[in-house]
Amino acid sequence: MASATVNDRPLTAEMLAAHLAEGCKPESQFRVGAEHEKFVFRHWTNAPVPYEPDGIKALLDGLMQFGWQGVYEGETLIALERGKANISLEPAGQFELSGAPLETIHEICAETRSHLEEAKAVADPLNIGFLGLGFSPDLKREQCPIMPKGRYVIMRRYMPLVGGKGLDMMLRTCTVQANLDFSSEADMIEKFRVSLALQPIATALFANSPFVEGKPTGFLSSRANVWTDTDPDRTGMLRFVFEDGFRFETYARYALDVPMYFVKRGHKYIDVAGQSFRAFMAGELPGLPGEKPSIKDWADHLTTLFPEVRLKQYLEMRGADSGPAGRICALPALWTGVFYDKAALAAAWDLCKGWAPESREQLRLDAARTGLKGTIEGRPIRDVAVDMVAIAKEGLKRRANLSASGADETGFLSELEEIADSGLTPADRLLELYNGPWQGDVSKAYEDFAY
Repeated sequence: MASATVNDRPLTAEMLAAHLAEGCKPESQFRVGAEHEKFVFRHWTNAPVPYEPDGIKALLDGLMQFGWQGVYEGETLIALERGKANISLEPAGQFELSGAPLETIHEICAETRSHLEEAKAVADPLNIGFLGLGFSPDLKREQCPIMPKGRYVIMRRYMPLVGGKGLDMMLRTCTVQANLDFSSEADMIEKFRVSLALQPIATALFANSPFVEGKPTGFLSSRANVWTDTDPDRTGMLRFVFEDGFRFETYARYALDVPMYFVKRGHKYIDVAGQSFRAFMAGELPGLPGEKPSIKDWADHLTTLFPEVRLKQYLEMRGADSGPAGRICALPALWTGVFYDKAALAAAWDLCKGWAPESREQLRLDAARTGLKGTIEGRPIRDVAVDMVAIAKEGLKRRANLSASGADETGFLSELEEIADSGLTPADRLLELYNGPWQGDVSKAYEDFAY
């Protein structure tokens, strides 16, 4: 499909849906992308690291020795690119690797290892460390540095107008994500439904943020709890995905009704927060009178939607707290095992296809608060998690992608198997440390869990 431009024929809802459908690809071309964020802190003081001096910009500059190329907003260095991989900075300097689309989990883990080694080589002389948790264990909002990125200025202004915890999401959380492909609209629908229903199970398995401002919060994933009060227009469990007739166009029409944040022109972000993409399509956007959007504007808008699973030209799994390197590899392994084997995908749907919408939404809340404890329609959440991990393991086994040493991909699930079998999330283990050896001092996390 030809991309519409500002001077081209006007976009239609059908064209917006067709943009999503362009993601369909043969199974032989399926890939997996892994993304992870980590907090950046100064050794010895645990203080957050500003953009400069000797901070985030210096990290980005230093990584260029490994072949990364700078991405600039005006004259400001905001990201790096190398091939199809990207390093970016989140609103308070959280450091993110958006990995290249890769065939196997072995490749993803090698990419993650290489990134952490490169980052550490640059960070050590700067007295900088990295921490993998879902929520900053001790920082208050006002202590968080602000990165010089145009879209974040707009989001910081708008977030408090629509939710109580949007600024926490921006400034104090870190996540790990996995991005996976679909072959057709029918395949997208099946994968979207399975992953959306089971996303809270992933939230529970990866729950790793029981502290805020130095104290337990009563939530095992304080990060997941933040998303329940960020912006109801663009978050949540998307009931319509499970309704008859759902298709690409349904999601496009939903996205049309999500208020915009910005329009990007060159290096400049134009603040249109709260305004309508429909009005933009009609040339009636107050911030850009008479101008109509391009398909690039549509793609930008899609990145400002934050449901538990997000549809672009692939599906993004968004439910997991950040953690140590092993769990960065475990998340794409979990969803690859479920998605890229037909028997596994069918078995995963059998786990959740009978759940009522209210039960799915309650599961999301329960996973944030109590992890693997509790029930879903009378069944222990832990048992569902055990089954989900086992299904993924069988899917990976049938994929039979072997490393140079002859190991398949199932080993990347070993930590999740232990978590599911024990019923104790990483956050439960953190609380044991807090109430035991740490003696109530969350600063010990910077010693025990830094990369």
